This record gives sequence, structure tokens and C-alpha cells, in this order.
Amino acid sequence: MRRSIATVCLSGSLEDKLHACADAGFDGVEIFEPDLVVTDRSPEEIRALADRLGLSLDLYQPFRDFEGVGPGQLEDNLRRARARFETMRRLGVGTVLVCSNVATATTGSDEVAAEQLRHLGDLAASYGVRVAYEALAWGRYVDDYRRSWEIARLADHEAVGVCLDSFHILSRGHDPAGIEEIPGEKIFFVQLADAPALTMDVLSWSRHHRLFPGEGAWDLGRFVTHLVRAGYTGPLSLEVFNDVFRQTDTRRTARHALRSLVWLEDRAARLLADDDGAGDGSAGERATAAGVALDRIADVDVPTGYDYVEIKAEDTGEVEVVLDQLGLSFRGQHRTKPVRLWSSGGARIVLNEQHARDLKPHLAGIGLGVADAGAASDRARALAVRAAPRRTQAGEADLAGFVAPSGLEVFLNDRRTETDAGPEPAWAAEFHRGRPGGAGEIAGIDHVNVSHGWDTHDEAVLFWTTVLGLERPTATEAAGPQGLVRSQVVRTRDGAVRISLNVGPVAVSHPQHVALACTDIFEVARRAQDRGLRRVPVPDNYYDDLRARFGLDDATLDRLRDHQLMYDRSAAGEFWHFYTPPVGRVCFEVVQRGGAYDVYAGDNTPVLLAAQDRLDREAAGASGTTRRRPPPAGRPPAAGP
Repeated sequence: MRRSIATVCLSGSLEDKLHACADAGFDGVEIFEPDLVVTDRSPEEIRALADRLGLSLDLYQPFRDFEGVGPGQLEDNLRRARARFETMRRLGVGTVLVCSNVATATTGSDEVAAEQLRHLGDLAASYGVRVAYEALAWGRYVDDYRRSWEIARLADHEAVGVCLDSFHILSRGHDPAGIEEIPGEKIFFVQLADAPALTMDVLSWSRHHRLFPGEGAWDLGRFVTHLVRAGYTGPLSLEVFNDVFRQTDTRRTARHALRSLVWLEDRAARLLADDDGAGDGSAGERATAAGVALDRIADVDVPTGYDYVEIKAEDTGEVEVVLDQLGLSFRGQHRTKPVRLWSSGGARIVLNEQHARDLKPHLAGIGLGVADAGAASDRARALAVRAAPRRTQAGEADLAGFVAPSGLEVFLNDRRTETDAGPEPAWAAEFHRGRPGGAGEIAGIDHVNVSHGWDTHDEAVLFWTTVLGLERPTATEAAGPQGLVRSQVVRTRDGAVRISLNVGPVAVSHPQHVALACTDIFEVARRAQDRGLRRVPVPDNYYDDLRARFGLDDATLDRLRDHQLMYDRSAAGEFWHFYTPPVGRVCFEVVQRGGAYDVYAGDNTPVLLAAQDRLDREAAGASGTTRRRPPPAGRPPAAGP
């Protein structure tokens, strides 16, 4: 199906928006009337620009408060319509969106509304225009799409049909299955928006909190299947009112928007195939119903686990000190690049000093194991994800990679080799002159904490869920000294990959962190302390609170306090963890999960944020780690404390 977007979704001038939509790959746009009113380009110039860019102008909107009025108001409304239709003729737009009356309707009679829409249809037809009548969720009398269709049916005019908007239908809790009862040729236009589940007045919800498909709480894939079964053949168009998207980079938002539509079409196609018993199909197949075709992209390849985490800096020596203190082993230097590998069990930390001048340590990338890296890359390309360049030499693993919205590089690997210590990624053999890999108390990577700006959060959630099929539990918030930190975890169902996407207060930079899973956190903490590691300090008040919350005895509390460990408990199990102070923009967390504990000790997050804030306010140059001299390149550190 053709893909369209309303210019109201984007920031910038009308000309900027048209260029961004064309660059992103949209087929057409809806012209939001205020965007045309404020431009100094004539309708003819906008039409010519759209033609040059290969964009169709699919809809002119909105035309408000037309039906259900008295005779005098009707004449004035028809006068307004003539002026709008003349503008549309100059633009070359063939469909106008007429919203159900909110402000001027004096009667709720369907017959009156239908008769007046018939008059509008006569006028529209004389200009070669169709009228798409939409039920606004806050319409004075008409707020249900089924009633707007009944009125359009009563109007019985070839130029009068309906516009169906997912927000207006789903925000009112109306069943979209009734769409299938509307003849496809009378559905003149479709507008799509997702939204979070909120309890607020529907107008404010609509004006400020719409999201692109896949980012909210609604099943828009199922919504589209109803459209297809009805025989709708027009564009799938996005109409998203959102305070963030109206401020962010126009081209980036347009690409983000198109990604949501590509995913949505694929999702609907899969639902149709499942409903029809067709099962899974290959990429490029088209699911059809009522003669309408939807494109599918490559199947999602859910990651099986972490291959590695990459930390990049001009000098990674301080990070090496911390890794040594935590008990990881130096595995070697890459044979052609200034890159070193540290590991313990399934935890692999790659330290990269290539092209890193003036950069402090920061989380730069992650590697994920997948079943088929080629297919996963095909899906990423279909979703218009930017590829991550990676130079390789003969004999080196050529990993498929792309860039997440935060700038994090994500590489996929489907090649593993058997070693004495168990299966390892094939690329690990490219590191030499280090210790052999082996098991220790550090067993793997539990999760990764990624920080990004407020303007990329929704895009990031969409990226991880649509490209790699990660699930999205409920978002949380934690209070820090400078304000709330918003956190959305995305994860595989089995927890093999967990990524926490965090948005902090504006102008506050919280460190990103890598959480290492261990089998005996008390032993890890003891050895790290013996080797000089300074943990993020935990106040005594916290342990008093633990006593009150969980009824812990003095001996247990003393043991936690001695190692500066934090604790949580749920009905499923227990959780212990501690943090290292930041090195540059990254820190490490060590965690141990007991039983089936599967969350993240959210009540402890404010304690961490306050402690990190105290560290940040220490004297300039103060170090949170007692440093040991890092090992020379190609030589492991000495064993033991």
C-alpha cells in the first residue's frame, strides 16, 4: 500500500517537510492547512515542488465545523468550502478532510447532517474534489466512526465518504472490526496514530501524546487488517500530533515515521497470513485480502544473547584497571587494530582506542548473537536503519552492523566456534597474546544501560522492538537530585538480552553502565575491594530502610554494608548489586539474581543517582578508583591482588 504522512507530524517549513518526506521514502503527504497558510510559496509552487520530489498530495486538512448547523451558518460554511476547494485545485489535491462539528452544530440529526454533506458533495464534485468525513473523538454529536459512516451512507453522494482515524476510534474504545462493514470504495482516507495508555481528556491526549505505530499501547496491525478486509486501497497515512516530533530534526523524524509504517505493514501482513492459515512466509511475500496487497519484510531474528560490549576512548587504561579489579581476564590485543578484549565466562568487554582522539570512555557498541545475521541485516535495511561501517581485513569476521538512535553501534554475529572453555564467537580468535578464556564469578552480561536524549526516546523504543523484536515491559521513573529519570527496558522474553533505555533531566549526563552477572557477589566484592576497587558509596540510611522494608537481621545488614551492596526482594526471588564509580561516561554494575527475580531493583535507583551526584560534586580530579598501572599492550596483568 502507498505510504503517506501529514505535514503536521514534522518540524520546519512546508518546503523542509516535503524534502524530508521524499528523502525518507514516502509516496505522498497530507497538507496541513496552517503549513500552507504560513509559507510564502504559492499553491502552484508547492504543487510543482511535490511533483519534482515524486510526492503526491493526498489530502487537504482540516475543514472544521460544517454539518449540523442552521441555514445561515450553512451558507457561510459553503462559502468557506468554495475558497478551500479553489486552493485545493491550485494544489492539485483531490480529497478534503471534513471533521465532525465541534463548535457550531445545533442539531444532532443524522438526516440534517447527511443532507448538508450532500450539498457539500455537490460543490466538491464541481471542483473534482472528494469529501472524507471524519468522526472526531470529541465531536459535539458525532464522535463514533460508525455514526460518521451512517451519515455518509445517508448522504448517498459519490463525492462523500469517510476518513477513518485510528486515534479517534481506539481512544474512545470503539471496536474497529466494524470497519469491515464499510464498503472499501467509501473509505476515502485513513489516518494512523498510536498512543500511550493514558487517563486524561481525549482532546489533550490527541493534541500532545500521539505516537507513531509500534510505540504505543494499541494493536494497529489488527486495525490495518480490518481496512484491508474492507477493500480499502488508498494510502496508509500518519497523523501524529506530538510535542517532541514538532521540535526534532525534520529528516530524522521523517525516517523514524517511515520505519513505523514499514513495520506496521509487515505486522498486518503477518496477521492476515496467520488468520488465513498461511503460516510464516519469506521476505518479500505479499499478504492479500479483498484484493489488497501488503508487503512483508524479513522475519525478525530475536537475539540469543550478548557477544560483547564495546567501550571506546582515547585511553582505556582506567577501564582496564576496573575490569581487572572485578576479576575479568585480559584476553589479548587484536591482531590489526588498537582494540583489546577482556572476559570472564560469557562476559566480553572490548576496549577500542581506534579513531578515539579526545574521547573519554563511553559505551560505543554491543555485539549480539543471532541465528542468521544476513536475514537480520535485511530486516534492518528494510526498516531504513543506518548501517554501521566497519573496516575488516582478510580473514577477519565481517559483522553486520547498524546504528541505534542513541548512536550506539549494534553488530550481529551468527558464527561461533567450540573451545576448551565452551562455544565462543568466532571473532574472539582474532585476539592474541592474552590469557585463555575461562569461567570466574563473573558469568556474563546481565543488561546494558543506554542513555539518550528526550528527543530520541520514542524512536529508540521503536528501533529495538521492530528491528530486533525485543519486548517492551512497562516504563518506570526514578527521582534523582536533578529531576526524574525515565526508564524503558527492552528485552528478549528469556532475558538473554536486556537493555535499559534511560532519559534523564535536560543538561544532566548520567553515566551509562554495563551490568555484569555473577555467581557469588560477596566474593566478587571482597576480591575487588582487596584489589583496590572503590564502590559507589551507599549511605547508612539505606540499610536502615532495608531493615524496615524486608526485616533483615543485623548480620545480613552488616554483611551488605561491609561490601556496599544493595538489595531487593520480590515474590520471585532476591537481587544483590553494587556499582563502580564512573570512568569517563561509563560505569559497571555487578549483579546476582536469586530464584526467578527478573526486574531491576527500581527502588534502589534514587540511592544510586544521589550517590553518583555526590561523586560528581567531589573536587576536580578526584578519582573513584584506586588505579593500578594498566598492562602493556599484549601482556596480561599480574594475577591476584
